[in-house]
Amino acid sequence: MAAAVTHDPQPAAGGRQGQPLIVTEDEDLLDDLLRLCAAAGAKPEVHHGLPERRGSWETAPLVLVGDDAARRVRGAARRRGVVLVGRDQDDSGVWKRAVQIGADHVLMLPDGEQWLVDRIADVAEGVGRPALTVGVIGGRGGAGASTLACALAVTSAREGLRTLLVDADPLGGGLDVLLGGESTEGLRWPAFAASRGRVGGGALEESLPSLHSLRVLSWDRGDRIAVPPPAVRAVLAAARRRGGTVVVDLPRRLDDGVAEALAQIDLGILVVPAELRAVAAAGRMASAVGMVLRDLRVAVRGPYAPGLDDREVARLLGLPLVGEVPVESSLQRPHGGGPPPGAAARGPLSRFCKEFWERALAEAGGA
Repeated sequence: MAAAVTHDPQPAAGGRQGQPLIVTEDEDLLDDLLRLCAAAGAKPEVHHGLPERRGSWETAPLVLVGDDAARRVRGAARRRGVVLVGRDQDDSGVWKRAVQIGADHVLMLPDGEQWLVDRIADVAEGVGRPALTVGVIGGRGGAGASTLACALAVTSAREGLRTLLVDADPLGGGLDVLLGGESTEGLRWPAFAASRGRVGGGALEESLPSLHSLRVLSWDRGDRIAVPPPAVRAVLAAARRRGGTVVVDLPRRLDDGVAEALAQIDLGILVVPAELRAVAAAGRMASAVGMVLRDLRVAVRGPYAPGLDDREVARLLGLPLVGEVPVESSLQRPHGGGPPPGAAARGPLSRFCKEFWERALAEAGGA
């Protein structure tokens, strides 16, 4: 159980990362709090009473005071971000002790463990602007959505933004292959299938393959073709907390896992070849995706069928136009082996992606 007494905890100064302070002499309680800190990716400072050295009590982003230590910290300077932690659900005196030490919350274990893990993780990772998350989906098969998703991610990383590319299509062959890194060490989607609740953003980032200055979450070559929706939710939420940009390559279907991904996407790009059948297929896809994703735009890829141009395609679909996706000859090699999409900094595809990020980030208020 976790209950508020006064106001919200104080964040780390300036949004910087910080570590919690634990004050208790109860060895069993300390073991539990250390376990929860480890689960949240934090290394706390531990004292039996009010810290002797100046600044520790005042500057820690979160202070966890065991109920046994409430009397020993009663004279400490009042501050935000203090949580009184106990075990006795029937002890009504805990509320009086919480007021005496100026605690923001009273938390009882084990009921409040998940709340506390989330709070510790918040201060350990820092609180900042979430990543601008862009989803890319093909209006029909072979539209070039994966190519554009990779190019957007490569361009974002080249511009100095923390970037994560997420392959949400288990039947797409693997974005790590498209980037030339199928043998690069790191975890793939199946490793996160059992994820629930909160996943540490820093631990996620460090565990993934690093390719072209960005992190990639793709599929392995095994038999698994899906992960449970709660795992999709937990992993994408962790990725977004790290800031920068997240690019998601979406499959052309709408199941529960894809719906979880769409729910965390800020802006969607529907890639549509400029031909009538593709526009018709894209219309159905837009209707399905639009039920979950509010901001969906269209990027058109030539060559153009008679009577069509990029503006006409956008008009037929009733979607805002991102622009025409240029074609690079180096990506047309039949056997692959060339540079990844967007690798040529002065190429037309890279310029298209750079202009897209400039507009999107300006609309979002910066990265």
